[in-house]
Amino acid sequence: MNKLFQSAVLMLALFATSSTFAQKKDIVDIAVGSEAHTTLVAAVKTADLVATLKSDGPFTVFAPVNDAFGKLPAGTVDFLLKTENKATLTKILTYHVVAGNLDSKAVLDAIKKGNGSVSLTTVSGGILKVSLENGKVKLTDEKGNAGYVTVADLKGSNGVIHVIDTVVLPG
Repeated sequence: MNKLFQSAVLMLALFATSSTFAQKKDIVDIAVGSEAHTTLVAAVKTADLVATLKSDGPFTVFAPVNDAFGKLPAGTVDFLLKTENKATLTKILTYHVVAGNLDSKAVLDAIKKGNGSVSLTTVSGGILKVSLENGKVKLTDEKGNAGYVTVADLKGSNGVIHVIDTVVLPG
């Protein structure tokens, strides 16, 4: 009987542990866990957007990798990370976020329904044009710059992240 009780306690402990680990991370946790997004994470912290992006959402985040920030003119990232430029940084970061949970299927369906493209309104209030080019999802910002989704559907508890290769900029 004692062995049966010990086995039951062990099974209960394993179940509780696996349930804890099975909980999904939110979109901030996913970005923090990515070595390719350290610049984005630093920017989100500087802009005081962590609490917002950890909220219920849902959010769709087009998350530029470190190399995307490296494509910006020299000194741009350092400039944006200064406290006095927080408003500009916040506008740029929220231009990468769309309210709602738009996984790749939803994005592709919207592109199809829009006869090849769809305009998404970002949290910053700007417009991000999304289309397909050579089988890749292409983002075109208000300045006419283009970037591509390189990894889709990193699903979190409060939304989805699509990794992109370029920092998109509001007009």
